[in-house]
Amino acid sequence: MINIQELYMSDTWKEPFLIGATILFVTASFLLYLLIIKSRNSNIKKEKRSIAYSTIIDKLLFTITFEEVPIPAVLQQEEYTKQAADRFFREEMIESILNLHKNYDGLYAQKLEQFYTESGLIQDSFKKLKSRKWDVQCKGITELAEMNVNDAFDRILICSKARNKTLQITAINACIKLEGIKGIVHLAEHPYPIDDWTTVNIIAAFKKHDIGDTQGAELLLESRNTTVVTLGLKLIRELKLTQKVPYVAQLAEKTPNTTLKYEAQNVLQTLTV
Repeated sequence: MINIQELYMSDTWKEPFLIGATILFVTASFLLYLLIIKSRNSNIKKEKRSIAYSTIIDKLLFTITFEEVPIPAVLQQEEYTKQAADRFFREEMIESILNLHKNYDGLYAQKLEQFYTESGLIQDSFKKLKSRKWDVQCKGITELAEMNVNDAFDRILICSKARNKTLQITAINACIKLEGIKGIVHLAEHPYPIDDWTTVNIIAAFKKHDIGDTQGAELLLESRNTTVVTLGLKLIRELKLTQKVPYVAQLAEKTPNTTLKYEAQNVLQTLTV
């Protein structure tokens, strides 16, 4: 057997090694170049399809929203039926509906919600909830919440208990939008700490959606999880829920936790001054 050290000291291996390394480098560079070209061509085609679809989608949504055309009639239009099975078209359609829905309310918003349901686009969003990818789940949750699909509440509530922080916050915000305080009372049994970022997002969601009915917010004060109790106190203070003062006073009187006692006293002072 050839001694490895003798082989290394000799020059016989250098030339084959350099030739092999050069071939490998050139091959890898060529493959990388092909991947870049393929990716660029794919993006260009996707952009062209998006522009073409935008024209069709804008026309359809204008008809749905501003013209007295029944939804079933729109669904039977040739412009729609030709593209209805195209997944990319459906994604573009959902995106456009959501953007339009954010800017309208009343009858216009109801028409968009009706089309979203009757066209089957709602099922596309439900399928995203079943995905193993948290970012896809977040997208489905956002779509369903924006379109006020209350039937999705129970499924979204499950996602609000996920360990992934982004998914958890997205789901909690959606639950708040759909069902108000009902979307967070389950946190009273939450076994994990609620961090400041989650707390800020929850309070912001209540302010954004102008939740009027806060019946049940006091249940957070009964949690064994001190971070949940802190969330409840901050929610009561920020939303100025003066009707919850008796519950806060009871907490301040009975809790053995010095930090919670101090926070409860601060909330009482804020709400009663």
